[in-house]
Amino acid sequence: MPAYHSALSAANSICKMALLPVNTKFKGPAPPAPKDLAVDIIDEAISYFKANVFFKNYEIKSEADRVLIYLTLYITECLKKLQKISAKNVAVKEMQTFAILDFPLPGSPGFPLNALYGKPENKGEEDLCRGYLVQLRQELGQRLIEKVFDPQTGKPSKWWMCFVKRKFMDKSLSAPGQ
Repeated sequence: MPAYHSALSAANSICKMALLPVNTKFKGPAPPAPKDLAVDIIDEAISYFKANVFFKNYEIKSEADRVLIYLTLYITECLKKLQKISAKNVAVKEMQTFAILDFPLPGSPGFPLNALYGKPENKGEEDLCRGYLVQLRQELGQRLIEKVFDPQTGKPSKWWMCFVKRKFMDKSLSAPGQ
C-alpha cells in the first residue's frame, strides 16, 4: 500500500515547503483558507497520520508533502506530550505552550530533515518560516486534542496513544533522549 500524499498545492513556498492556506484563528503568514476549501493541510495530516506513520521511506511528490511530513512528525511529538495528560483542559494549555516553544528550523543543526528542506536565505525568510510553522503547530495542536480526547470520558483515546512510540521515516523532531 502506498503512502498518502497531499492533494493541495500553493503558488508560494518557503524552505521548499508550500505556503498553504489554513483554516485557522491563529495569526501567521499562512493565507486564509477559501470558503470552498473543505480540507486543509492540518486535516490531511491528522487523517493520514495513522497510515503514514508506518512508513520508513516517503516519496516527496510536491512541496505540500514536505509540510505533511513536518506535521506528521509534530503529531508524534504532541502524542508524546498528551500521553502524560489525563484532562482535556490541561491538554489545551500544554499544546498552546508546546506550539510556541523554541524549535529548530530547516537548515539549522538540530533539524532532523535538512536534506529534504531548504535553508532560509535571509532573516526575513527565517522569520516567515518560523511564523508559518508556529501557526501550523498551534492549529494542529488544538485540532488534535479534539480527535485524541474522548468527549464522554475526557481521557485520551487508546486508539491514538498506541502510536506514541512510532517513528515516521525513523525521524523525530525532538532531540535524542527527550
